[in-house]
Amino acid sequence: MLRFALRRLALMVPVLAGLSLLLFIWVRALPGDPARALLGQRANDDSIRRVTEAYGFDDPLIQQYLAYLKSLAQGDFLNSIRTGQPVLESFTSRFPATIELALAALLFAVVIGIPLGYLAARHQGRFLDTFVVSGSLLGVTIPVFFLAILLKLVFADWLDWFPTQGRQDPGGDATEVTGFAVLDGLLTGEFDASWDAIMHLVLPAIALGTIPLAIIVRITRASVADVLHEDYVRTAESKGLSSRVISRRHVLRNAMLPVATTIGLQTGLLFSGAVLTETVFNFNGIGSYLFQAISQRDYPVLQGYILCIAVIYSLINLAVDLIYGVIDPRVRVS
Repeated sequence: MLRFALRRLALMVPVLAGLSLLLFIWVRALPGDPARALLGQRANDDSIRRVTEAYGFDDPLIQQYLAYLKSLAQGDFLNSIRTGQPVLESFTSRFPATIELALAALLFAVVIGIPLGYLAARHQGRFLDTFVVSGSLLGVTIPVFFLAILLKLVFADWLDWFPTQGRQDPGGDATEVTGFAVLDGLLTGEFDASWDAIMHLVLPAIALGTIPLAIIVRITRASVADVLHEDYVRTAESKGLSSRVISRRHVLRNAMLPVATTIGLQTGLLFSGAVLTETVFNFNGIGSYLFQAISQRDYPVLQGYILCIAVIYSLINLAVDLIYGVIDPRVRVS
């Protein structure tokens, strides 16, 4: 297992190198001039020329790419064109908020999605199954930004059950330790701060986690329905085993392989969906930072973010492969 993990980690190097080249070409193919986006439409030619020379936008593309690879090899994502701050520094200060939101959305999707999918498969063709399948179709079709605005309007503005924006109450005085608001409150004993952070997470997590929830429900339902018709399940039933034992040992364990793959893929997609969700709820994470970078053609921020997401995707896929071996030992042997 360790050899497999090391081999997969080694294969990430050429994949990320190729991605950096494609990413470099794609970002510079975007319409618009980054110098003009930084200075504004009323900037004069002399100002634009100075900014272009300062950031090396007038250098040959191969020279710009080699300089970019050199910075990556040194662990440097360059500086933001818009703010002048190191991109890596901005990421490390904002990523905890995005990770916290993504984990909350994933928890919402998994805790609700797997039981609903299992129950739908167990009651296939009945009202519960029809209701769950219809709800999952609705969850997939609703855009994230529309659902976020709807949740904010109903539960924050009209009913006033949850905060409208931000990560915590601006009037609070929470102690920051790790950057994760909920965890910091628990570590410092400021449980009011943790609860306040949870309340701020509820609506964004639901908006972000609805599409993964719907997909997990459908995959779980299909997988469990297939396993329920396997011979070993009927054999277990004929032996007189209880339904709880059959569900735990035979049905769920064998049905979890495609579900684990789906959860891994959806975890990576949560980071891309966080851009819209954080913008609607003014959630000070990496998504809102990226939104500003896109509008102003901030090349280093765009390149750094997408590379980070690629690394996260690769690590999640590695984790899913390792989980396969825990769920089904036959995968580990093969």
